[in-house]
Amino acid sequence: MFVAEASRFIDLIGSGEAVLAMIIYGAVGFYLGIDLPQIPPDYRTRLPQWRGLGNSADMVELLTAAGTFITSVTAITSVSSIILGETMSARTAGIICVSWAIGATMQIAAGIIARITLGRAVKKAKLALFFR
Repeated sequence: MFVAEASRFIDLIGSGEAVLAMIIYGAVGFYLGIDLPQIPPDYRTRLPQWRGLGNSADMVELLTAAGTFITSVTAITSVSSIILGETMSARTAGIICVSWAIGATMQIAAGIIARITLGRAVKKAKLALFFR
């Protein structure tokens, strides 16, 4: 909401519908990025290794942490400008909005990747139980 408030300086985003869309997008990103399902421990050992980053679970955790950090920094910047009563230029507001959108997208991507991986793990476990 604070980033949406800071975006009022941009003519393209200043409408009520755009602010509502930003709030909904942020809420979805926060939910998907923070509420990551846990992969069963035995499935983690069979995941392919990424180059230097560990397995895909580590990549998901890194993606959600980076997205949460970026959205938090932009929210703090927006809140500080609101509290201090500073007016932002359209360029600064645009940078804040784009940074926030990148962070929220990273959170959404992490949540989707985690849920797809969990779904595959559950499917493999069900198949293994069925064929035993």
